Amino acid sequence: MDPAIIQPQITINSCPQTHNHHLFTTTTITTTSNDQEFSNDAASPPPQTLSRYENQKRRDWNTFGQYLRNHRPPLSLSRCSGAHVLEFLRYLDQFGKTKVHTSLCPFFGHPNPPAPCPCPLKQAWGSLDALIGRLRAAYEENGGQPETNPFGARAVRLYLRQVRDEQSKARGIGYEKKKRKRKLNNNHQSNNQASVS
Repeated sequence: MDPAIIQPQITINSCPQTHNHHLFTTTTITTTSNDQEFSNDAASPPPQTLSRYENQKRRDWNTFGQYLRNHRPPLSLSRCSGAHVLEFLRYLDQFGKTKVHTSLCPFFGHPNPPAPCPCPLKQAWGSLDALIGRLRAAYEENGGQPETNPFGARAVRLYLRQVRDEQSKARGIGYEKKKRKRKLNNNHQSNNQASVS
């Protein structure tokens, strides 16, 4: 029996709209006897058509899993805490594309600076907020308990609020929470009509 050669391939994809970067690992096994290649996806059933959100959530979950495996020392998901999630979010800043002006920058607070500056590029608050929402859902879908969800930790919520406020001031852009349209139920409407009569 000939030995198989395993070749891991790692690629980083980025989505320019959301400024997210994703780390993918694909394993290709090549046998030396008949030069056939088999991908680790070959044995799986035909893929379902997933929504864009579900695909993104799966990629984010896989990226976080890769981050835990590459962590020194390696971390299991059961030992992951809010502090590790914060470490992951700070790690992602190196791939950011959003200019965040420092308080010493002459363009601090200007939404459209007229010239370049040396301020750092970071992940946008909206991208981080959406990422945490997807990872929070993926954690529970993969068997995690809501009470122990590290993506819902108070420290993570506080960090996101801090990033939002910092970027709002630095970029001169206000972040306002979107208001949901409320549906009035029929009972509420009929009670209001009766009181008017």
